[in-house]
Amino acid sequence: MSTVSGPALTSLGVGSGLASESIVTKLVSIERMPIQNLQTEASSIQNRISAFGQIQSSISNLRDAASKLTSPDLWSSTTATSSDASSVSFATSAGAAIGNYNVSVSSLAAAQSVVSNTVLSSAASTLGSGTLTIELGSWSGSTFTNKTGSSAVSITVAPTDTLANIRDKINGSNSGVNASIVSDASGARLVMNSSNTGVTNGFRVTVADNDGNNTDASGLSALSFLDPTSTTGPTKQTQAAANAAATVNGVSVTSESNTFSNVLSGISMTVSKQTTSPVTVSVSQDNTTITKAITDFATAYSAVDALLKNDTKYDDSTKTAAVLQGDSTATGLQYQLRGILGSISTASSVFSSLSSVGLETQSGGALTVNTTKLTAALSNLSEVKNMFSATDLTGGGADGFATKFRNFADNVLGVDGSITTRTNGLNTQLKNNQQRQSDLDARAQLYETRLRAQYSALDTTMAGLTSQGNYVTQMLNSMSTKA
Repeated sequence: MSTVSGPALTSLGVGSGLASESIVTKLVSIERMPIQNLQTEASSIQNRISAFGQIQSSISNLRDAASKLTSPDLWSSTTATSSDASSVSFATSAGAAIGNYNVSVSSLAAAQSVVSNTVLSSAASTLGSGTLTIELGSWSGSTFTNKTGSSAVSITVAPTDTLANIRDKINGSNSGVNASIVSDASGARLVMNSSNTGVTNGFRVTVADNDGNNTDASGLSALSFLDPTSTTGPTKQTQAAANAAATVNGVSVTSESNTFSNVLSGISMTVSKQTTSPVTVSVSQDNTTITKAITDFATAYSAVDALLKNDTKYDDSTKTAAVLQGDSTATGLQYQLRGILGSISTASSVFSSLSSVGLETQSGGALTVNTTKLTAALSNLSEVKNMFSATDLTGGGADGFATKFRNFADNVLGVDGSITTRTNGLNTQLKNNQQRQSDLDARAQLYETRLRAQYSALDTTMAGLTSQGNYVTQMLNSMSTKA
C-alpha cells in the first residue's frame, strides 16, 4: 500500500479538528499572567516615584522660603516714603539707616547742548569735508579740561556726506555726543547734545576743514565748538552741562545725574524738580516685605503638609489607600516636619515658638499667619529675627525655626537624604521589575513557539491518519461492491 501524504496546513487545528489556536492562546495567556502582575507592580512603583518627586519639589520650595528667612538682607530691609515723590524719591537697600531726612533740590542735572549757526537748505545738503574731533570734559569759562579716562573720537566727513550723513556718523561714533537735525521754515541746522548729564560730560568739537580754515562758519568748520562763552562762533551753546545740586539735612551734595547713589549709606535718591520747600523722606523698617516672607514660608509649609497627608491617607469609606499609604519614608517626613513645627527654640529671649509670633497651626495641619499678632511681634525686630534665623554654632539646639527647616530640607534632599535614598531604591525596583518582565516575555515567546510547533506536528500527524483512514474506507467500499 502506498503512503498517502496529508494536506498542507496553514493554521492550527485544520488537520486535527481541534481548537488548537484557542488552546495555544489561552495557554500562553496563562504563561504571561506573571508579566501582567509585574506591569501592575511597575505602575505602582512609578506612581510612588512620581509622588516622591512632587514631595521633593515641595520641600525644595519650603527650603527656599526658610532660607529667605535666614537672610540678613531680609531683616535689614527698609522702605522709604516721600512727602513729595514727584520731586524727590528714595530707594533703600541693605544698611539703610532708619530715620527722617529733609531734602531740598536747588538744580537738576543737565547735558550740554549746542546748535550750529549755519543754516542749510535741508538735511540732504552737503556742508564740506574734513575731520570732526569730539572730546568729553568740563568747561570753566572758555577753558576746557578733558574728562579723565575718556579719549578723543575723530569722524571723517566726505565731500558727498549730507547733513543727515554727518548726524548719523556722530551718532554711530560712540563719542558720548548725540546729534539731531532741527528743521524749520528757514532750513536745517545740526544740534549736538551730551549723551549723559553732568559737568564732566560737556564736550568740545574741533575741525580739520579741507577748505583750510578750521574756525570760520564756512564748510565743515561751521560745526566746530571751541568756546561756550562766545556769541560769534560757528556754533552756539544752548545749554551748559550741569550737576544736580541738593541739600540733605542741611548738607550740600551734588551728582552728575539726577540720581544720588549712596549719598546716605544704603539709600539712593532721585530728584525730579527743584523744590521751594524741603521734602521730608522717612526711612523705616520694611514690615511688608518681612511679613510676605513669613507668609510665603507658612504657605510653603502648608503645601508640604497637605501633600504628605494626601499621599499617605487611607479612605475607610472606599477602602482605598493613597499612593504612599504605609510608606515609612513619607510618614517619617511628616513626623519630622510636625516635630520641628511644634518645637521650642531658645534662639530668642522673647519668642520661643512659632505661635508666639502669629504662625498658628490649624486643625487640618495648615500653617496660617495671624497678622495682628505678627505685626505686634515685629515691633521687636531683633528678637523675631533671632527666633527665625539664629544659628547655634555650639550645637546646643538654639537654632532659629527657619534654620531648623532649612537644615531639615538640606538633609532629606541631600545625596544621602531619605527622599533621595527612597527614590533611588524605587528606581532600582522599577529597573529590576522591567528586567523581570523582559525575561518572562522572552520565556513566554519561547513557550508559544514550542506549543505552536507541537500542535502543528499534531495537525500534520492527524491529517495523515485521516487521509489514510479515508483511503482504507474507500478500498473496503470498493471490495464490497465487487463482491
